[in-house]
Amino acid sequence: MPYSPSLRRAVGELRACLERHGLGRQSSRFAEHGEHRPDPDAPLVLVACSGGRDSMALAAVGHIVCGMLGLRFGAVIVDHGMQDGSATVAREAAERCDAIGLDPVMVRRVEVDRRLIASDGSEAAARDARYAALVDAARETGAAMVLLAHTLNDQAETVMIGLARSGGLDAIVGMPEVTERGESGGKDGHGGHDDPVRFVRPWLNVTRAQTTAICRELNIAWWDDPTNGDAVLASRPLDVSYPLRSRIRHDLMPAMVRCYGRDPAASLAAGAASARIDADYLDQAADRLAAQALSCDDGRVRIDARRLLDEHPALRRRVIVRALRTLGIPVAAVHVEAIDRLITDWHGQRPLVLPSQCSAIRKGHVIEVCEDRRHANR
Repeated sequence: MPYSPSLRRAVGELRACLERHGLGRQSSRFAEHGEHRPDPDAPLVLVACSGGRDSMALAAVGHIVCGMLGLRFGAVIVDHGMQDGSATVAREAAERCDAIGLDPVMVRRVEVDRRLIASDGSEAAARDARYAALVDAARETGAAMVLLAHTLNDQAETVMIGLARSGGLDAIVGMPEVTERGESGGKDGHGGHDDPVRFVRPWLNVTRAQTTAICRELNIAWWDDPTNGDAVLASRPLDVSYPLRSRIRHDLMPAMVRCYGRDPAASLAAGAASARIDADYLDQAADRLAAQALSCDDGRVRIDARRLLDEHPALRRRVIVRALRTLGIPVAAVHVEAIDRLITDWHGQRPLVLPSQCSAIRKGHVIEVCEDRRHANR
């Protein structure tokens, strides 16, 4: 059947993404007309499927595109158990994926750490549990990558969240196309080492309206999360008890449409893509500089202030961020700026108090960052 513009766009974006990451056509026979089954040892691609419209559309389009390329294609459905009826939602999503023709289709039930909910919020705790389950499923099946169904609209919302929570260039870069999760170096069941699992977002240029149109075109049902569903939230009064992303989606973005006279989502997403190019360049330069200016041993990081003094602040501060993250210290702009002053405006300041019971002190041209209890006599 002829494809609609929405389906053509989605197919093209996914195919181009797979090919960018080394998963092109596996054999010339997949260029011929007719259906061809992938080889049993063909690379496996998984989709993380919540049962919502975006991930159901990606499940359907992924089946089409992987069939064109000779790739195996399956799904992982994660049940967080945090809402009534979540097991039913997961089962129905699995049934839809089975009906489309995905194989394997896996449902994983996870327990969200209640301590994390208390400290980080339910969204962050559920996200961490979800990614852990997806990493396990990918490793068990030997999947080449896991597809995430984030759209252009999700990217625009992520930019607004970043602006609300922080500042600077890194606040507006949004989500990258590719991320890796899972600690490398952990032992697998065969005595080797686990590599990080690659997560790919192929639809950052596809809109939520297009995924909705695809589901309707292909006659695929979907589930709306009560905290995100358009029908539930679109007409409700502002309620700060809903997740921040839901408030941005249903309150802030419509207000911006009324203010600007147009939907700003595409501009926000395009700006994020441009900002990420700049941020990637700065990160690469900062990595090279950090290799010269940082040294780590015995639970402490040493910063060569003399080496950083004449560098641009954009690079200098990125190196400081790397030093803090090496010790697992939460990064806040106020602490980065304070350490930067130890480099550029040194006049015998007292040690800086940092989070996680750490501190930073300058001795000569070296700034030492470490845990106070481990190096009390430094």
